[in-house]
Amino acid sequence: MEFLTHPHFIFAFSLTLLAGLATSVGGVIALFVRTTSTVGLSLGLGFSAGVMIYVSFVEIFPEAIEAFTEHYSADYGYALATAALFAGIALSAAIDSFIPKDVNPHELKKESEFIGGEEEVRAQKARALKRTGVFTALAVAIHNFPEGFATFTVAMVDPSIAIPIAIAIAIHNIPEGVAVALPIYHSTGSRKKAFWYATGSGLAEPVGAIIGFALLAPFLSEATLGIVFAMVAGIMIYISFDELLPTARLYGTAHSAIIGLMGGMFVMALSLVMFETW
Repeated sequence: MEFLTHPHFIFAFSLTLLAGLATSVGGVIALFVRTTSTVGLSLGLGFSAGVMIYVSFVEIFPEAIEAFTEHYSADYGYALATAALFAGIALSAAIDSFIPKDVNPHELKKESEFIGGEEEVRAQKARALKRTGVFTALAVAIHNFPEGFATFTVAMVDPSIAIPIAIAIAIHNIPEGVAVALPIYHSTGSRKKAFWYATGSGLAEPVGAIIGFALLAPFLSEATLGIVFAMVAGIMIYISFDELLPTARLYGTAHSAIIGLMGGMFVMALSLVMFETW
């Protein structure tokens, strides 16, 4: 594992770990905050989507095209990068399709119907809540695996654009932690269990980073870097349109999601302009 001695390894792993542990923040919020401003959550999720969409199209995808054109013609390199971009989108969609809708943290839940006496109904609700919490934790872990790989890979190759990506992912991990912790806490009455379930689901990000990069590192070249960059862009685009923006609209007002989106794009654009200028 030569990549362990890479000069950016500690930075990349730390960044990925912190982004993943944002689910712990969501777990704490779920346990101790009774009322929250959902408009603020909507703005934050929209902001995350803006950062990820902008950096995918403006920075990461062009990097993929450049990597491919080192070995192929410009037209062929663009075609390969485009194919890899949509392969990343397809991969995210495939992962999402394996998660049952009733436990997917990005699907709107419907209230279950219970029958029987009061005690029996209470017991049924507790079992259902615990099952929802456990499977939601697994669902979040599955979602976080490719996100961790994406964050880690970008940080290893180009640290300058990894920080805003990690921040965006961390913001959208917070409500995922809430989704895991709430049902576990209300079904078991244990704050400790709820917190550790939320935290454990987030640890899939650094695990995904190490496993994914370890498998890919021996084959890294300009062409494989092009594939990785384009697929990372595709993954982040899918996350933004399938998860972040719908959830932002659900929790916010008519315009809070789009305001957050434009704000994220503007901040990302400004940071890139300042980086290039300095």
